[in-house]
Amino acid sequence: MPIKKLSTQKTIHEKLSELARNLWWSWQPEVVSVFREIDPVSWSMLQHNPILLLKEYGPDELEIRAREEVLHARIHEAYRRWREYMTSDDTWASTHTGVLGHRPAAYFSAEFGLHESLRIYSGGLGLLAGDHLKSASDLGVPLVAVGLFYYEGYFSQTISPEGWQQEAYNLAQPQDLPISETLAPDGSKLLISVPTRSGPIFARVWTVNVGRIPLYLLDSNVPENKEEDRRLTARLYGGDQRTRIRQEMLLGIGGVKALDALGIHPRVFHMNEGHSAFASLELIRMRVRNDGLDFSAALREVAAMGVFTTHTPVEAGHDRFDGGLIGEHLGPTADELGLNHDGIMGMGRVDPHNHGEPFCMTVLAFKTSRRANAVSNLHGVVSRRMWRNLWPWRSEEEIPIGHITNGVHVNTWLAPQMRVLYDRVLPLNWHVKSGTPEVWAGIESLSAGEIWETHEALKNRLINHARLRLVRQAERHKATAKEIAKLQQILDPQHLLIGFARRFAPYKRADLILRDLEQLAQIIADAEQPVQFVFAGKAHPADNHGKEILKRIHNLAHDARFAGRVVFLEDYDINLARHLVQGVDVWLNNPRRPLEASGTSGQKVVLNGGLNLSVLDGWWAEAFDGRNGFGIGNGLIHVNSEIQDERDAESLMTVLQKDVIPMYYRRDQDGLPLEWIARMKRAVRTLGWRFNADRMVMDYVQQTYVPAAGSTSSAMMVMP
Repeated sequence: MPIKKLSTQKTIHEKLSELARNLWWSWQPEVVSVFREIDPVSWSMLQHNPILLLKEYGPDELEIRAREEVLHARIHEAYRRWREYMTSDDTWASTHTGVLGHRPAAYFSAEFGLHESLRIYSGGLGLLAGDHLKSASDLGVPLVAVGLFYYEGYFSQTISPEGWQQEAYNLAQPQDLPISETLAPDGSKLLISVPTRSGPIFARVWTVNVGRIPLYLLDSNVPENKEEDRRLTARLYGGDQRTRIRQEMLLGIGGVKALDALGIHPRVFHMNEGHSAFASLELIRMRVRNDGLDFSAALREVAAMGVFTTHTPVEAGHDRFDGGLIGEHLGPTADELGLNHDGIMGMGRVDPHNHGEPFCMTVLAFKTSRRANAVSNLHGVVSRRMWRNLWPWRSEEEIPIGHITNGVHVNTWLAPQMRVLYDRVLPLNWHVKSGTPEVWAGIESLSAGEIWETHEALKNRLINHARLRLVRQAERHKATAKEIAKLQQILDPQHLLIGFARRFAPYKRADLILRDLEQLAQIIADAEQPVQFVFAGKAHPADNHGKEILKRIHNLAHDARFAGRVVFLEDYDINLARHLVQGVDVWLNNPRRPLEASGTSGQKVVLNGGLNLSVLDGWWAEAFDGRNGFGIGNGLIHVNSEIQDERDAESLMTVLQKDVIPMYYRRDQDGLPLEWIARMKRAVRTLGWRFNADRMVMDYVQQTYVPAAGSTSSAMMVMP
């Protein structure tokens, strides 16, 4: 018999459906637990997608299920909290963002890592962008975001029995995702057109609600496009140079056009990496057309409102295009700007007069932004050196590239079990002011026993998750029952567990620890103090060197000397990352300094009580104090990379054998590693606030957004 409701009262199905369409739920552990408890098996199988989950339950079925699990009060409370969150004006930004409340900041990025069910990300850049939006939402920063809707996303990874990465792409259905088609202000269909010499590229727009922040995603899969262009936004980082430039035209020029069509006129434009730099050219074109400015005046005006964040010192990370591609795609824009071919090419060249130099998106971004930053202190030094020829009249120290070190969104990455502990010793509502150091002082009052017990529970959870994934991998490879039985018992919760998970780019040196396999075998097999390793990560589909490294790591797990102590987990994504950063004892990071611009995975580990074992690069170079983790090397760089690799490999083994392993196994009479636990607590207390996305976003607002918006109350110029 159908269950009746009052006409003015929303059903729990309606309330949960509204919650499911705003990603705010994804960083609220209480709401996540409600969705999970409706149907734990389906929740896992559906990649934690509440929209798909609710499709399996009609209103009446959901009502019955909620009664069985006693969920009504929790659902009503979750809905009430969300409505309060969305309407509250009691935020940090309400007194810190000046005129942005009238005209917001616009944040452009080629990828956004928001949740595992929305696969429009590949790695650290996307996760950083996702955390930026979440913290901006929590802080109440007036901000809109722009990206692309990749309906096949980034690839899913499987590994062949021989160890080779295999890529597969899955078609996403918009109706199964927390997105809705964006309409024009008058309610009509919104279609964006980007001009090129070979004809226009069209795109519709989708909206993803990330708490208070709208994220607009452009999608070229519309009937108005040629078949070639319909697939432009199919895959993230797929295709050739022509595909890449057309994607970036949509992101930059199309993104600005979309905001304008929606009546959104930002006061600040933040380009997260150079992929979106064409946005500045569209802004200049609009000022020339609408306000009668010449190119130079329009460039000056647009650059004043531009913020650019560069994310990598690796040359391959900076997109470059030849003159033919630029002429075809920027020709119409150049015509309106009054620039000839050399003029438009010069905007993307370090030396505008060097006709052999290709067009670089990073150069364009620097030239059209008055505020530019790297993503860690060391990366700032490297970037000023790398791009000093853009300002040949300045000394290296005067190059106008600062730094704002990356941070992570606490509520997304902190395990709920740890949050229960923190709620007891930190100030009331500490999570809404976690970017300040005073908030974290109470961590020291946690007892050694309770923090260690919580960590051990999370470690067990990771090991169980790893076993399930390994069994699935083995079943696909037709493993025997005996082999599967072994995998169901693999990894020992009592043994030191070291994690390594990231992109398998060669400079990240996933195989550094393999340089002396005999020594590694002795460490792993030590009867008194055994060590285990869990690896995960993807190589770019075109990176054969990275695939070779991955193959070597994968096959190590099948070497008799390492079997059972080394595992590789397929298809690294946000869900697997969450388990890893919350459950490992040690997080290993050994890039070739100084090529790691920042890195954020180790920051997530800190929040959950894990310790970093890292080369002094990126964020760790400014974080390690000798007592909050472990450092590899001395921070110096040899000019010969092979010698540097040897030095770092030797240092890694030395620190493992002399510091990490003995400290982990040194226990008191209660079985607690007190010295280790002291480092855990010090890491959380000293690093939790600094490498925090709230602190990062507050820095962006105060150091770049507010000044770019012309909203500072004082500013003094230094006389030369």
